[in-house]
Parts: sequence; structure tokens; C-alpha cells
Amino acid sequence: MAYDKQPKRKPIIRDVTPIPAEGAVFGRNALRELLASGRAVDKIFVQRGEREGSITQLVAIALSKKIPVVEVEKQKLDHLSGGGNHQGVVAMAAQIEYVGIDDILEIAASRNESPFVVILDGVQDPHNIGAIIRSADVFGVHGVIIPKHRAGGITAAVEKTSAGALEHVAVAKVTNISDTIEKLKKSGLWIYAAEVGGTDIEKVEFGHEGIGVVLGSEGDGVSRLVLEKCDFRVTIQNYGHVNSLNVSCAAAVVLSKAAAARHA
Repeated sequence: MAYDKQPKRKPIIRDVTPIPAEGAVFGRNALRELLASGRAVDKIFVQRGEREGSITQLVAIALSKKIPVVEVEKQKLDHLSGGGNHQGVVAMAAQIEYVGIDDILEIAASRNESPFVVILDGVQDPHNIGAIIRSADVFGVHGVIIPKHRAGGITAAVEKTSAGALEHVAVAKVTNISDTIEKLKKSGLWIYAAEVGGTDIEKVEFGHEGIGVVLGSEGDGVSRLVLEKCDFRVTIQNYGHVNSLNVSCAAAVVLSKAAAARHA
């Protein structure tokens, strides 16, 4: 049987070149320059069993600067570096320059407003952090506070999700959330934890005084030690079937209520 021969299709060649993680700086010399530059560093990953020679020196410098150092397997470093020659170390450089707590309070004072801050207790997902920062800007928050440990830093993914809000909201990174809450309370702020088992948010009177809103991690919520430091616990009533709102959605609800009270 006669038939028309179809030309053979050329195979599609896809680029599968590994890409380094956002903010990743790898290699011993690169890390040494990064630490010397003064640029903020969220975390340093070191290959397990590689604490010798220049690695030991670099880790010592990092620890002296209070930068978290985490030991991981080589596969983790291979992934973060996109298959590059990491020499047993990868640093995650911050996308922004962090500010101090006093800087956030000064921002509020410069606007003749009572301080309005958000405190993230262990929120990990960069999309949640970015969405919270976006809501923070919308509702007039002066600054967002995140911990150095047990939380995500400000990455390119956070910046993208914030939709430009990161340019307008100050971010502070602190060693201890509980101590930071104590400092804020001494500065006149009332601290509200968004957590189950609290007062119905519709009945909470935020008022015009300085306030801090604490939001807990995606899985565990606000930690017990942090919860004990808070003045109030507020709860969004659930009339549906799922367990709770996503933390970034909860943030928008609580911040909206607080902002409305502040501008009433």
C-alpha cells in the first residue's frame, strides 16, 4: 500500500542544567568574602564531617557574627549549589538588610503613630512570609519581626510574593522572640497572639495604642513560651469544616481588624 512518509520530528532537547538556590553563595573563598562584606547572611550549611582547615575558620567567624550554622549531608549542598563546586559549604545570603527593633519603633514615631508590628514565631514557608508582609503593608504595619532560628529568612521568593511590599515594610531579625516581646511591652506595646482558644476577634478592642500581633508556625502555631509572654490571645471563629486558616490568611484577618480599630 502506498503512503506518504512523514518527516521524522527532531527530538526536543530540554535544558536540565541545575540552578543554584536563590541567595546561595557557595565555595570557601566566596563565603570568606561574603562574611567580610558585612552583607546579612540568613544561614550557613556545612557538609557533615567537614569541620577542618579553612572550614573551621569560616564557621568560627560565622558563629562570632551569630549566624546559624547547620551540618547537612553532601546531597543537600549539591542541591543548594545547583551542582556547583561548593567545597563543603553553602551560605544563604539575605535579600535585604535587616533593621533593629528600635528602628521599627523609630519609623512609627516619625509618622506620629503608635507602633504596629507583626511578630512571626517560626513561620517557614516563603510564600506565607511574603503574603504576610504584603498584608502588613496594606494595613499600615511599621515592621515585621522574624527569628534567626526555626524560620525562613527573606529570600527572592519572599520578595516576589510580597508584590513590592518588602520595599515599604522594615524587617528585623532577632535571636529570641520571647525577649523581643518583653522589650516591646516595655516600650508600651500590647501583644496579641493569633491562636486557638482565645477571645473571638470580633469582640476584641484593639484601640489606638501600640500593638504587636504574633503569628505562629504553619504546623504548631504560636509556641508555648512565646504564648506565655503575650498579653492577649485572639481567635478567628471557624464556621466551616477545615481545621484553620492558612497563617497568611489569618494574618490578613487579624491585621485588618487591628488597623480598622487604630484608624477609627
